[in-house]
Amino acid sequence: MLLLSFVLLLIATGLGTALAALHLRAGIARPPGWPLGASHGLLGAAGLGVLLFALRGPPRGEAMGVAAFGRIAAVSLVAALLAGIAVLAARLRYRRVPGLVIAIHATIAVSGVVILAAYTLLG
Repeated sequence: MLLLSFVLLLIATGLGTALAALHLRAGIARPPGWPLGASHGLLGAAGLGVLLFALRGPPRGEAMGVAAFGRIAAVSLVAALLAGIAVLAARLRYRRVPGLVIAIHATIAVSGVVILAAYTLLG
């Protein structure tokens, strides 16, 4: 379950990278289409849900010192989900999302995925 969560979140990260590149591309006439954004959000939320389910199992990673990384990653990813909802709200309201809002969402999300990578691979 933990590996499935990690893979789902890696795919969501790739889609988010594509969305950011399309958004920040110079001279963009219109924002990226909603199917890519919806896929990114659904995969990210599904990965978070699977992670929360996987964290209910037995403790892991104590020998490597990463026992708390799962919970830290989950909290970071919940914060990224909330920031993603803010991106969606700004997109629906203003049509163009400020780059700072996207950068905050991306920073929190990538931090959570990196911590989850350590937990998954070292635990």
